[in-house]
Amino acid sequence: MKGKESSMHEGTIAKRMGTVIALGAVWGLAECALGAGLQACAKSISGSLMTGVALFFVAAAWAASKRALDVALLVGIAVLFKMFDALLLGLPLGSGAVANPAFAFVLEGAGFLVAASLIGRSRSERTSGRVLMGGAGAFLAVASFPLVGFVTGNAACLAAGTSIPLAWYYGPIAVALSLLTVPLGMRFGERARIFESRVLVPSLALALSLALMVVFRRI
Repeated sequence: MKGKESSMHEGTIAKRMGTVIALGAVWGLAECALGAGLQACAKSISGSLMTGVALFFVAAAWAASKRALDVALLVGIAVLFKMFDALLLGLPLGSGAVANPAFAFVLEGAGFLVAASLIGRSRSERTSGRVLMGGAGAFLAVASFPLVGFVTGNAACLAAGTSIPLAWYYGPIAVALSLLTVPLGMRFGERARIFESRVLVPSLALALSLALMVVFRRI
């Protein structure tokens, strides 16, 4: 009996990991597509907009399982996609265009988890709690980003004509956007559980996302 329950539990975890893998693949593709589309303003609000997008996927992964490990897996997949994108562009992995965004992914995942623990699970079931989680998670990620220079060796970019990091200068945009994207992401994550029984979805999402990234970088 215990063996059967253990097998069912492992199967459930595997299915939820499939959902997270699919979310991570789409996040990786979104980073590539939006990054390409925002190149014209890469030194202004693009990072703040991407923070809001990132927290959508982080919230979705967390809502699908309520497991910090799944958020860590999601972040890991996003980092691998960034590395693959760097390979397509011929960029060294240690460059600011690769290492700094990867550091931002880690901060966004960590910031969300800290915010979730502070809000508590009961309050996170309410829209008001989810809005707070979005704002707090984005704030923590943005506030910590200037530490990137100590971790990657690439200093955070500064707003033109100032000594203020871009992450702080446009931080209110990231926070405001995340007030919306986190509640939406959590609702999406709760509904994404319907894909758990469709084992081909993660594989298709992964393959399609990688293929589309190649297309984006070859256009």
